[in-house]
Amino acid sequence: MIILETDRLTLRELVFDDSSFILELVNTPGWLTYIGDRNIKNNEQAKEYLENGPLKSYAQHQFGLWLVTRKQDGEKLGICGLLKRDYLDQPDLGFAFLPEFTGQGYAQESANATVAYARGQLKITCISALVLPENKRSIQLLEKIGMSFQKTITVDSASLQRYSVEN
Repeated sequence: MIILETDRLTLRELVFDDSSFILELVNTPGWLTYIGDRNIKNNEQAKEYLENGPLKSYAQHQFGLWLVTRKQDGEKLGICGLLKRDYLDQPDLGFAFLPEFTGQGYAQESANATVAYARGQLKITCISALVLPENKRSIQLLEKIGMSFQKTITVDSASLQRYSVEN
């Protein structure tokens, strides 16, 4: 199901047929460095990730991580969306793109659209984003879409910076 569209992009719900894309994405150097190894090494594990992550989130919260595709050719670029984490009061913006599609404005475009959708359609008034302090590109993106640093938190022994934006 299509969730939203921008000038160049479509964001839609992930489905089991996206498992090979997820397998590729979660094993990219950027994902492994800044998000962490999810130990997804085959299509079956990718399907389990989808079932227990995005698909479960859609059912429980009416949002989750969505597949970002380019309108022009349907190319799968990355994921962007909202996560509900037990240790945060508000939804968390998340995004990740294949390396060949970084630096082209796709992450910013999809993140902006996701925040606007959260405000307009879901009536969410505050959105957070968690980022490792060394992930400078993601921090720049969060600041470009209007988020500001709130505080440093520790999650599973990792020190993360929490950014947020409110209506």
